[in-house]
Amino acid sequence: MNSIIQSEKRCYITGDTNNLHCHHIFGSANRKLSEKYGLKVWLRADWHNMSNYGVHFNRELDLQLKKTAQLKWEEKFGSRQDFRRIFGKSWLDME
Repeated sequence: MNSIIQSEKRCYITGDTNNLHCHHIFGSANRKLSEKYGLKVWLRADWHNMSNYGVHFNRELDLQLKKTAQLKWEEKFGSRQDFRRIFGKSWLDME
């Protein structure tokens, strides 16, 4: 997995190395864009989709990852305006 957010295969939240899932941060609607730009993290299964606190069921964690990913994207690829054009909106303007 190529990620611009993390370089090691460890759970982004816990640091664990067992039972990991690849999480595409911008999900089903923009999965191909997440893949293209490396907007993915490793998450332990429970932090992914195997518990009620996992990112697929935890809006706060989901938004945190989206904001982190957008900041990394802007550092590496372009402006906030470019991000909005490609992804359809900015998660950093949701304050």
